Amino acid sequence: MEVVVNAATSVDGKLSTRERRQVRISGEADFARVDRLRASADAILVGVGTVLADDPSLTRHDREHRRALGERGAVRDGPPVRVVADSRARTSVDAAILDGDPPTHVFVSEAAPAERREALVAAGAAVHVTGEERVDLASMCETLDAGGANRLMVEGGGELIFSLFEAELVDRLSVFVGPVVIGGRDAPTLADGVGFTDGFPELRLEGVEQLDGGVLLEWDVVD
Repeated sequence: MEVVVNAATSVDGKLSTRERRQVRISGEADFARVDRLRASADAILVGVGTVLADDPSLTRHDREHRRALGERGAVRDGPPVRVVADSRARTSVDAAILDGDPPTHVFVSEAAPAERREALVAAGAAVHVTGEERVDLASMCETLDAGGANRLMVEGGGELIFSLFEAELVDRLSVFVGPVVIGGRDAPTLADGVGFTDGFPELRLEGVEQLDGGVLLEWDVVD
C-alpha cells in the first residue's frame, strides 16, 4: 500500500489556530489538486482529533465527478472508503463521517470502552480493534491493504501524521504552504506528537509549484 500524506499549512507550519479553528489557507487551484488526489485514493484517513474539531464527511465526490478527475489514470470505480484512527473510540455516533455511504472504518485500540465500540457499530461503522493502548497503524494499513486499498490518502491531523512517520509508513508527502502566518505555540503543526530526537525521516524533493499565492512542495520519503 502507498501512503500519501497531504496537508495545507501556513508559512510558519500551522494547520489551524491554537483553538483548532480552521483557517482558509488554500485557494481554488489547490482545492482542485486535492480533488484529483482524492480521486486517485482507495481510502482516506483522518485522526479522531480532526473528526472532533472539523466533523468532516469526506464524501465530496460522486462517481461521475471522480471519473471526470481520472486524468491520473488511477481512479477507483467508486468513492474511497473513509477511515478514522480513534484509539479510545471517541468519534460521535452523530459524526458526519458516519453517514453511511461510502463505508467508514474506525480503528480503535483494546483500551476503547466496549460500549463505545458497540455504539459505533450500531451507527454503521466497521470497527477494528488493533493495538493495546493506541491504534497499531502498521496493522491498520495491513487490514486496509488486504481489503483492496492500494493507495491511502492521509488528511490529518498533526498527531496522526507524526505517528505515521514514526512508524515508517509514509511514502509521499504533499504540502501546500499558503501565504498566511498563524502563529501560536499551541497551534497544531504538520507533525505534532512527541517529536523526533534522532532518526529523522529523510525526504527527497520531487516537485515545487507556485499555486494560489503559495507553493506546493512534493516529497518522496527515502527508505
